[in-house]
Order: sequence, then C-alpha cells, then structure tokens
Amino acid sequence: MPRYDFRCRSCGDTFEVSRPMSQSSEPASCPAGHEDTVRLLSTVAVGGTQSSSAPAPSSGGGGGCCGGGCCG
Repeated sequence: MPRYDFRCRSCGDTFEVSRPMSQSSEPASCPAGHEDTVRLLSTVAVGGTQSSSAPAPSSGGGGGCCGGGCCG
C-alpha cells in the first residue's frame, strides 16, 4: 500500500499515512489532532546494489550525460 507524506501547518510535524491510491487526495489529521495539513511531494529512490568488485567510474573518456555523445 502506498505511503504519503504530510506536514501539519499548525505544529510543523511531518508524518506518513498508508492508504490506497484511490484515497491519495483525501485530507489527513496530524498525530497531534490538528486538521490543517498538506500532502508533500515524495521522492522515489530507485537504485540497485553495487558489489565491491564493480569497477569505479573513470573520470576520463566515455560516460557523461548520455554515454559521452552529447558533451563536447
């Protein structure tokens, strides 16, 4: 179930609410009972694992913003 971050405008507390996507836009009360809250935009971390045997990125040649093709 997705989690949504909210911030209370009254006390400044930030908290998470787990609810179905169909209820994502519904208001939420803060844990202290205040009703004036706003939903925050969440960032999603997407990544993988890196093993210790993976080569370190080099600073010369290749790489760049799109495989080295768009950087002069």
